[in-house]
Amino acid sequence: MKTALLSFSVSALAVIATLQASAAWAAPRAESAQECAIAADMAIVARSLAQENVQREKASSIMTRVYDVAESQRGKALMNDIIEAAYKDQRPSQRFAEMLFSTCMKSAGNMDTVLGSRL
Repeated sequence: MKTALLSFSVSALAVIATLQASAAWAAPRAESAQECAIAADMAIVARSLAQENVQREKASSIMTRVYDVAESQRGKALMNDIIEAAYKDQRPSQRFAEMLFSTCMKSAGNMDTVLGSRL
């Protein structure tokens, strides 16, 4: 009986750890239309900084101050994902932001298709 219970407990912990790890690797989700709009605003600024060849670290520092995300782990994670995607993307700033916003609104805040997943 103890072996079966121990085996079940280990299996349950493994499932929980897997689910938490999966969630940790996805880009943060916007929780409202307002957050989608803020993410789109971040996207246009990040892509503009990328187009001006501002170093990523400097862009991150600037955007942290502008968007006041220093105290928010979720806000910082989203901003960093947006910066990372903006520096890889080749679209104009406005188009990149529009794509992020429309994806966010159509998918209940899921921006993985634009921002990618952290692997």
